[in-house]
Amino acid sequence: MFARRDVVKGAAALPLAAVLADPVLAAAAAASAQTAVTKLSNGKEITASVVLPEVTPAPAILLIHEWWGLNDQIKAVGVELAKAGYVTVSVDLYDGKVGTTPDEARSFMQAVDPAEATETLEVWANWARNHEKTTDKLGTIGWCFGGGWSLNASIATPVDATIVYYGNVAKKADQLSSLVGPVMGHFATKDQWINQAMVDGFVEQMKLAEEPDPEVFWYEADHAFANPSSGRYDKADAQLAWSRSMEFFDKNLKG
Repeated sequence: MFARRDVVKGAAALPLAAVLADPVLAAAAAASAQTAVTKLSNGKEITASVVLPEVTPAPAILLIHEWWGLNDQIKAVGVELAKAGYVTVSVDLYDGKVGTTPDEARSFMQAVDPAEATETLEVWANWARNHEKTTDKLGTIGWCFGGGWSLNASIATPVDATIVYYGNVAKKADQLSSLVGPVMGHFATKDQWINQAMVDGFVEQMKLAEEPDPEVFWYEADHAFANPSSGRYDKADAQLAWSRSMEFFDKNLKG
């Protein structure tokens, strides 16, 4: 039997996709993160998974989970971004609940209170900005449910770079006018929900808001194509989207 430290060491040497596709490796990577606790204005405690890079101070990135909740996969992505030189804060919008079936995930997603979720992201954004190990640069990234909330976070509080993976971007110009930094979006041509009409509308509303054109990328794939545990995973497109995301963050948060 392998010791836990050997599993962690092995996970660190593997490509991100291999770690995310294996529950044992994802759990081992996630275990290296620390849990941070803070409070909302009503006194409710909220938690996030935090990873510090080797060199600080460093820019910070908020990660917002898929409809499954803050699982080991998202925590492992936070670890990967920390290795790339970022302080990562993987936010929990489900109060510790993690879905294991689509029905369960859907129920958790539908139970989210938008006002509380917005405050949660604002609180963690402020926490990240004020952390002794961070610079004054902050980005957000999210997938599916979290993709929409990545954009919501950037509307609610000043953010230097926003990345949306196949998330709901149906916003009006008056909402988008509060954006400070640039936006990048990764979308799938076969996605029946986050579709061309929605994304085209988003681009048009960004123009009306006199915001910079978002960097929009389309992939011949389906929803959740970047998730290695999904049956719709597309390795080539996921790798391309990730490389584009890293370049975007490096340009806007480290430049």
